[in-house]
Amino acid sequence: MSTVVVFGLGGTIAMTADSGGGVVPALSVEQLVAAVPGLAESGIDVEVEDFRRVPGASLSFDDLDALAAAIERRLDGGADGVVVTQGTDTIEETAYFLDLVHTRAEPVVVTGAMRNPTLAGADGPANLFAAIRAAASPRTRDLGALVVFADEIHAACRVRKTHSTSGGTFQSPNGGALGYVVEGEARILNRPVRSRPSQVEGPSRRPTVALVTMTLGDDGAVLDAIADRVDGLVVAAFGVGHVPSGVVDRLGEVAARVPVVLASRTGSGPVLTETYAFPGSESDLLGRGLISAGFLDPLKARILLHHLLSRGASLAGVRDVFAEV
Repeated sequence: MSTVVVFGLGGTIAMTADSGGGVVPALSVEQLVAAVPGLAESGIDVEVEDFRRVPGASLSFDDLDALAAAIERRLDGGADGVVVTQGTDTIEETAYFLDLVHTRAEPVVVTGAMRNPTLAGADGPANLFAAIRAAASPRTRDLGALVVFADEIHAACRVRKTHSTSGGTFQSPNGGALGYVVEGEARILNRPVRSRPSQVEGPSRRPTVALVTMTLGDDGAVLDAIADRVDGLVVAAFGVGHVPSGVVDRLGEVAARVPVVLASRTGSGPVLTETYAFPGSESDLLGRGLISAGFLDPLKARILLHHLLSRGASLAGVRDVFAEV
């Protein structure tokens, strides 16, 4: 019998109506598990840990550090896999954070719901059932952190929330889903080459890492407002890594002081390195010291940069890890 530990963090999957008619996270993870049809007959020993009861938007890096440590303890205690239930607003960020710190073979699966339990067709029980089955499966070992949603299995390093209300919101634009949960069994169709960034060690701290999205006619006002207040910056640039010419010098100045990562605001595809050569092009910006995010989207690039800086990585160390990833 496989043992799977389910950590409840709150979110839509755990919400019920309050006195004002809206929904708030109130259900315990024990209640969520008890409401899943067929789970008792699955042959899986499910243990629960009511970890947080907050909306996904209110999770913090302190919460994720504590969660990662708790997951490690339960795996040390013999669990075969872990499931995390939380709000979908930040699933792609939580999952990628866990992927960076989770180096063991046991699967860590993140899931949630788009339709809360008070609505017809609530998807929480089905997603939780599929996530538990995936976490218990030997086929999902050595895949790192995963997101299981609508019976699809996604790699944390690829997945994105692509729609504000659709039950099929989680997609992997770069490479597609890894597989599916079919008749209660995890079926893996492709196994990506998982890039584990080199671990950096240094004085632990809590850095401020900002994300600035470039827009048409951007005059750099937002950049100027935060440039001197951050320890690191991710720029969500146009297309393959372009910004307005008017912000180029300012970005170069910031990159001389703190790590500045160049990502594409499109959410899929890579940042190029040497195709375009005009002021504000990818080659111009990389030449001014910005760091390419490669295929990482801006949200994941920020998680990785925060992770590295919080562990004391130098500018050279940050550059090396992004080159690996």
